[in-house]
Amino acid sequence: MTDKNRIKKILTILDAEYGTEVRTYLDHNSAWQLLIATILSAQCTDARVNIVTKDLFKKYSSVKAFADADLQELEQDIHSTGFYHNKAKNIIACCRILHDKYNDKVPCDIDELTKLPGVGRKTANVIRGNIYNEPSIVVDTHVGRISRKLGLTKETDPVKVEYDLMEKIPKDHWILWNLHLITLGRSICTARKPDCEQCFLKKLCPGAMQSK
Repeated sequence: MTDKNRIKKILTILDAEYGTEVRTYLDHNSAWQLLIATILSAQCTDARVNIVTKDLFKKYSSVKAFADADLQELEQDIHSTGFYHNKAKNIIACCRILHDKYNDKVPCDIDELTKLPGVGRKTANVIRGNIYNEPSIVVDTHVGRISRKLGLTKETDPVKVEYDLMEKIPKDHWILWNLHLITLGRSICTARKPDCEQCFLKKLCPGAMQSK
């Protein structure tokens, strides 16, 4: 089987298992809320972020409100997400730029996004994919790890993994690849104990074959 056909089969199986609905696990009602939630999600679970943002977005109901926030008070508000000092500092600085330069709108261009404080390629691609429907591959720990197990990249640097996947995964599946591998990584192909025997991709996964 060629690598192209193997990838096609992997995508077909993932679609059948997890569906083709584009969604994000972070609760939000606007682009700027998703941006802040994604900044908070660094080294933190989506479930914890959603607990925090439930009250946070009521207290700070606009980009301007975050831009004008007191640093120490915001740190306390987001304390449970970890790395709260840097996150609070970046959120305030980011929202000041959004307010002053972009009229409270979140830009779509990846270069403009990655110039915002606290926004790397991963966060930028979350925004581009979920808000602007721009095909993008978000390389988090699940996506990187499982892509390596599937033999689609040998890289460990997220940016290099992103470019490898962009060459091999059809563009119409870039966003779904993120969602499907995150779901797979949380349920079956976990980092601590991947359950290769129960995995529906085991016959197509070099990593599963090597674990036998």
